[in-house]
Amino acid sequence: MQKYYTRVCNFHYGKKSIILVKQGKTLALGGNKEISFDHLEIISRNSSRFIHIKEIKNLTLRLKKKVKADLKKILKRKKNFSNLNFKKYPNIIGILNLTPDSFSDGGKYIKNNSGYNHAVMLYKSGSNIIDVGGESTRPGSKLIKKNIEWNRIKFILNKLKKKKIPVSLDTRKSLIMKKGINLDVKLINDISGLNFDKESIKIVKKYNKPFVLNHIQGDPNTMQVNPKYKNVLLDVFDYFEEKIKYIRNNGIKHNNIIIDPGIGFGKNLKHNITLISKISLFHSLGFPILLGMSRKRFIKDISDKNDSKSRLGGTISSALFAIMQGVQILRVHDVNEIVQSVKIFKKLIKN
Repeated sequence: MQKYYTRVCNFHYGKKSIILVKQGKTLALGGNKEISFDHLEIISRNSSRFIHIKEIKNLTLRLKKKVKADLKKILKRKKNFSNLNFKKYPNIIGILNLTPDSFSDGGKYIKNNSGYNHAVMLYKSGSNIIDVGGESTRPGSKLIKKNIEWNRIKFILNKLKKKKIPVSLDTRKSLIMKKGINLDVKLINDISGLNFDKESIKIVKKYNKPFVLNHIQGDPNTMQVNPKYKNVLLDVFDYFEEKIKYIRNNGIKHNNIIIDPGIGFGKNLKHNITLISKISLFHSLGFPILLGMSRKRFIKDISDKNDSKSRLGGTISSALFAIMQGVQILRVHDVNEIVQSVKIFKKLIKN
């Protein structure tokens, strides 16, 4: 039987959006009247078509039932967790890599108090939460031992706890998760989608901890060696549907889950651009969406000779496009610059 997917599109913003929602001409995304939509793209593996929300009543009974079920998830107001506020958008996760070999800033924050000072700066600049990682997962990176990873992050986790700065923990290992949770980590960010360590799902269940559900094809060492999909958008969506079923079957009932399609994790340029440009499909899963596009390789691939080491321009343009599609969370290195660009953008569209 043909499977259908519902992607919200044709968004409106600011005051215009609020007025249109009140007039019943658009629907508020996640209960936030400042961003709404009036069209849907109905997608299958071999077709797609756009309809106005007023045309839902004209669909076949089966398709109407499917679209209405998806809209129920799309329109549901998100509850806040892990210092993330879904009444506003976007939320910002600031990146702190305490590694010698991360692709962008490896070795930059591993000496003396530089990592701690940078975390404080990221938080003061507008991060909702700081994502601390002690193992690089850049393309081609190798697995490191648990004790090495923990020794890289434990002192800063302690200091950030005392400073009452909320922390997300970027790790694939259940032991690191447990130790981090004991130091009051607010969010688990496992790039393997809880697949790497079979004990990880038990840890997030035991401690009832919010987590990011990521997509990756392969592992960091192999993921960029000729990644392939039948249809990257729908393949990744199906992966998340199956993972949510798996998580529910393992007794995790809470909705404090974030969806991250994993830009650059087992995807080539075409895959990444498809996912970003059609990212609003993932709203029909019913969970907040996170995009990590900061300084990623796709920016270099597109900009070519105009590429710079920081890739700040490409990161900002990607971030603004993402919030225009209702993405609720951005994971970034350059927090001050992203927050500044978002403030200007939202001020302009507000009127």
